[in-house]
Amino acid sequence: MSNQYKRILLKLSGESLMGEKQYGIDEKRVNEYASQIKEIADMGIEIGIVIGGGNIFRGLSGTTQGVDRVKGDQMGMLATVINSLALSSTLEKVGQKARVFTAINMFPIGEHYSKWKAIEAMQKGEIAIISCGTGNPFFTTDTGSALRGIEIEADVMLKGTRVDGIYTADPEKDPTAVKFDKISYDEIYTRGLKVMDLTATTLCKENHLPIIVFDMDTVGNLKKVMTGENIGTLVY
Repeated sequence: MSNQYKRILLKLSGESLMGEKQYGIDEKRVNEYASQIKEIADMGIEIGIVIGGGNIFRGLSGTTQGVDRVKGDQMGMLATVINSLALSSTLEKVGQKARVFTAINMFPIGEHYSKWKAIEAMQKGEIAIISCGTGNPFFTTDTGSALRGIEIEADVMLKGTRVDGIYTADPEKDPTAVKFDKISYDEIYTRGLKVMDLTATTLCKENHLPIIVFDMDTVGNLKKVMTGENIGTLVY
């Protein structure tokens, strides 16, 4: 079994860390993620990870409650740091070294992110968990993960979600929705599909970073993607 990719950027949503809970972090889910990530790290794959913060705070929805958009986004960035610390702690527990980087200087909570420090960590076999999105307001963690994927020269960006790929419509709402095996960036745009925000999609397109959208909540799927099994949807 050969690995499809040498270096990956894995994007996890904050919501997925909630697992069965309504809010916060589900230990069972984080443990499942950590063991799946360790499994592919043991195959020699270099891994960068970006996690969202929606299980704790969403900047955009905070603005509807009267929170200033910039402060709301900063709160969201801090939420990603909490998630990143939780994942790194769980990875260390299962015997996988990990290092948390922050786009905003937050020593000693995490190391201030730079492309070269992240690559150096990955080359040493550590997981580079890169938090705070882009470090700027008005950008989502999708854009953050696209940016980091390009910066760390990943071969692919993996977007782990609750659904097993990209569909013509939301499969949770529309039973007639059909799944794509692969789809171009342009078709996502013309069909108006909500895969990632447009900034992230455009970044990936312009820098030729392919994306695979797959169901991360089914244990074993991450390894299947690595070994080239056709699960999920490839965006090219």
